[in-house]
Amino acid sequence: MIITSFDYPAKYSIFVIMKRCAKYKILFVFLLTFAIYLPFSAQETKDDLTRLQNGEDVNVLYRHEANFGVFIHSAGGFGVAYRRGLHVTGKRKRMFEIEASNFKHPKEVKSVNSYYSNSKGFVYGKLNSVLLLRSGVGYQNTLFQKSDKKSVEIRYSYFIGATMGIAKPVYLEIKKGNSSALPSTERYDPAIHKQEDIYGKASFFKGIEKTAIYPAGYAKLALSFEYADRYNVIKAIETGAVADFYPIAMPIMANNKKQQVYVSLYLKMIWGKKWF
Repeated sequence: MIITSFDYPAKYSIFVIMKRCAKYKILFVFLLTFAIYLPFSAQETKDDLTRLQNGEDVNVLYRHEANFGVFIHSAGGFGVAYRRGLHVTGKRKRMFEIEASNFKHPKEVKSVNSYYSNSKGFVYGKLNSVLLLRSGVGYQNTLFQKSDKKSVEIRYSYFIGATMGIAKPVYLEIKKGNSSALPSTERYDPAIHKQEDIYGKASFFKGIEKTAIYPAGYAKLALSFEYADRYNVIKAIETGAVADFYPIAMPIMANNKKQQVYVSLYLKMIWGKKWF
């Protein structure tokens, strides 16, 4: 049997097929657009991720940061510090810090007793060796942002917190009378130990069990210059001043008025990283 165009089923006519295809043209256009855009979108996302990993500027805000620092200070010593930061606005960060440093009294002068050969160095009049531990919270604010990765960002910050002064008594090696006698190790007492009887300082660990704790508070004001050439890396120089306030004065030097407030200046090198 031969089917002519006149008795061909209407549902298979070219006009019906075209009409049905037209119903799906919107879906077809969408799928075609998606298929064309997807490779470019994936490549763009991959490029952005690579740029982020390389520390390039992709116009995003790194909300978190952590850094480590080493510093010298005017109280005759050095210290180490750690900070953790979180952006609260685009130009303002809340910072938490902990640091440890040694501390020397301004009147400390190291000397040796020339009366004895091979004598050891000591600080005459020093009662305690001091280590400071600080923990505090503060804010860092940006004054001038980077215009490009080769420029410098200037920030100022301020902190308040608690200080723990750890004071270990000083022990000395004392010689009395005959210079050939072996020295005895004694805790320094300015009332009974004359300078000419001191052979030198004893081991640092001598008397460590008699260490005393002096709680205090501190306030800090700082200015820093961040110069890293990658946006997810921190390299900075910071300078500032710290004031420690002791409710109970910490004895450091004999025959000197006990102080309840100590102010020191410092210079710090900082390294760290930023992330989302």
